[in-house]
Amino acid sequence: MGFGELLEQVGSTGRFQVLHTTLLCIPVMLIASHNLLQNFVALVPPHFCSTHTNLSQSQMSAEEALLVTVPLDQTGKPERCLRYAAPQWHLLTKNGSSSSGKEGDTNAGLDVDPQGCSDGWTYNMTHMKSTIISDWNLVCDQRSLKQMGQTIYMGGVLLGSVVFGGLSDRYGRRILLLISHLLMAVSGTCAAFSTAFPLFCLFRFGCGMALSGVVLNTFSLIVEWIPTSVRTMVGTMTGYCYTVGQLILALIAYFIRDWRWLTLAVSLPFFVFFLIAWWFHESSRWLVMSNNPEQAIKNLKSVAKFNGRKEEGEKIDMKRLQETMKKEMSCSQGTHSVLDLFRTPTMRRMTICLSAVWLSTSFAYYGLAMDLQKFGVDIYLIQVIFGVVDIPAKVVIVVSMSYFGRRISQCGALIIAGTTVLINLLIPYDKQTARTCMAVLGKGCLAASFNCCYLYSGELFPTIIRQNGMGWVSMMARVGAMVAPMVLLTADYLPWLPGLIYGGAPILSGIAAIFLPETLGSPLPDTIQDVEDRGTGRSSKASRKEAIILQDIQADLLKQTA
Repeated sequence: MGFGELLEQVGSTGRFQVLHTTLLCIPVMLIASHNLLQNFVALVPPHFCSTHTNLSQSQMSAEEALLVTVPLDQTGKPERCLRYAAPQWHLLTKNGSSSSGKEGDTNAGLDVDPQGCSDGWTYNMTHMKSTIISDWNLVCDQRSLKQMGQTIYMGGVLLGSVVFGGLSDRYGRRILLLISHLLMAVSGTCAAFSTAFPLFCLFRFGCGMALSGVVLNTFSLIVEWIPTSVRTMVGTMTGYCYTVGQLILALIAYFIRDWRWLTLAVSLPFFVFFLIAWWFHESSRWLVMSNNPEQAIKNLKSVAKFNGRKEEGEKIDMKRLQETMKKEMSCSQGTHSVLDLFRTPTMRRMTICLSAVWLSTSFAYYGLAMDLQKFGVDIYLIQVIFGVVDIPAKVVIVVSMSYFGRRISQCGALIIAGTTVLINLLIPYDKQTARTCMAVLGKGCLAASFNCCYLYSGELFPTIIRQNGMGWVSMMARVGAMVAPMVLLTADYLPWLPGLIYGGAPILSGIAAIFLPETLGSPLPDTIQDVEDRGTGRSSKASRKEAIILQDIQADLLKQTA
């Protein structure tokens, strides 16, 4: 796999790689903020029906008006979606103050039949000054619209993974990254100024598409400019940027309590990222595989100059490139599509297993991470806890990937995550602390699984269709994220069913990951034939043969010099 040799010649871990990777990782922090933004902008504040119009103009206190207007639920709290058809004045009396409103009404002769909130709702805005829930009254009969908004956003991510995955393999990583940054900046800004919920959903859909483009092309530009020896470390660093982004979101949301300003705060920086992205170098590996060797040589020389190895870079010409990557260039003729992921046996098996891994990881991850209010803990604190747990989880997974390999690490993270979710089914609901701890452990394992599968998938798919492959598995992940909220609806029929599904899916996909090939210490495959050779074991034989030939050549040279 000759490109690694060229990369070593121009400097594989020099100043260029450090600056290039750092600038690519910074936007990943705000990608996390956009991905989890729904937890704050769609926070459901405590609410109840507004009091009758005549009461709002009276001299009654707010507590008294609430008492005669809104009935209590079984826990003694005001009903969220019902109120009395008429004020129940008798509840103000000492004898009736503890009544639910259905006793003593014959004496008062008042209508106690509940009705909907015809005068709107009153919200307790303790955590946020405003949310899309309070601005557009997405409660009671309209409460499903909250989940619809998240589903539409994930639909954008899904479409973006398909569109940007295919286009970047055809037109390049850099130009698609530029477009993605600009789309995120514009869509996020427009979402912040939306005047209606449908408009908000439309622009969030655009943000979702942009997110896929940024993630896919950022990862490819990083991994295709670094050597095999540091891929694990750099992949983990990228994962930590996402972790830091979760903490940044909690910090920003804590100080910016208005959903419009919060959305704007995590969107405007992408205008800056768009300008920075013009400096990035297109992947020379992709340029060679796309029959554009002249630009590939130009980029390699530019990297060599930046790394202080200008003389070594000047030695790279068309002849040198063709000699080094003769096999890869000959195999790159023709066009490729997502269908190539399924044409050959090894690629087909690999794609199916990776699809299961990505779908279940995302499915269980967003099942836990996108409904923080259910834990009964301060929303900002639980966001920080869910973010912090990623730090030790990713330390463990990077050590595991480096010493035990990618396959075992991927299997272990998924199976442990699924097991913790299933254990949570056995913990009584009133034990909130224990349930939260198990959920945090499960979320950490799923975050580790994400960290592993991004690196693992990038190493498994060949360069010629890497973006198609990453786009496909990313699409499967978004399918999981879109389905996750719908599973919660099954709790109305069987309360334990969502937990069983959230826990069972990672365990099954962890078993499927056993059938993936190991990539620890292996060079990146450039062609589909490289993948098939690795799957049949021919690559290792070829490597041993090449090593023997190289030793013979070196021995001959030593004899000649002697």
